[in-house]
Amino acid sequence: MDTISRPSGLQWLIQWLQRDKRAALSFVFLLTLLFVSLTAEWIAPHSPTEQHLSNTLAAPSKLNWLGTDDLGRDIFSRLLYGARAALYASCLAVSIAVCLGVPIGIWAGYMGGWLDELVGRMIDTLLSFPAIVLAIAVTGALGIGLTNGMIAVGIVFAPQLARLARAKTLVVRQELYVDAARCFGSSTRHILWHHILPNALQPVLVQVTILLAGALLAEASLSFLGLGIQPPDPSWGAMLARAYQSMEIAPEQMYAPGIAILLTAMAFNSLGESLRKVLDPTNQRL
Repeated sequence: MDTISRPSGLQWLIQWLQRDKRAALSFVFLLTLLFVSLTAEWIAPHSPTEQHLSNTLAAPSKLNWLGTDDLGRDIFSRLLYGARAALYASCLAVSIAVCLGVPIGIWAGYMGGWLDELVGRMIDTLLSFPAIVLAIAVTGALGIGLTNGMIAVGIVFAPQLARLARAKTLVVRQELYVDAARCFGSSTRHILWHHILPNALQPVLVQVTILLAGALLAEASLSFLGLGIQPPDPSWGAMLARAYQSMEIAPEQMYAPGIAILLTAMAFNSLGESLRKVLDPTNQRL
């Protein structure tokens, strides 16, 4: 009897990217951004913190491809180094949100009863606050800095993943294979790890890609307000803050970091939308 071979993870990824050009373009862009962030020391033409006060707000030239800021620092070099802060901030915030939100949501959804009710009310309470306001409040408590700011954003994002994981768990725990596992004497830990978690992760994975874009924008907002990365370290949000001070004299200073934030957020969102479609059980394209 012939067996139907299922594609490996890499083969599935290649097939998906070949079919979905939008996902492929977003994936390539994010890989390129990762490469740039890891190799900024070697590909950046200038130091991101070196100041030349005699060459401030310079127009693009052969020496400075995107010009210089109000302190004479090379914008292109700062843009390359800023990619590192952007990816670090996004991944840190979302990792914290996943580590906090997913276990709490799955545990509450599976156990039910008063625990589920309590967690549900706490999630609703946290979600009632504007995200950026709550992030600023947590940052004020933890201290100013990129890492503390992203920890605050991760805490703010955690209720979103907890609510999603809880809702999916409430559905999965009613499945027959979960009842069968209980009848065979499987422990709660075994059921959660081997039956609930794998089947509750699909919507969480999609939401993670969307939250990556949200974390990027949150980092830019906090850095713009001076609560994120601190001078002289480069960040796209900090670059926007500096460019805002000279907007009337040199408005083009805002273009590079603004476009970088826009394209990266669009790449995360596009990848999330494509991932949602391919993981939809009603979609049979793959």
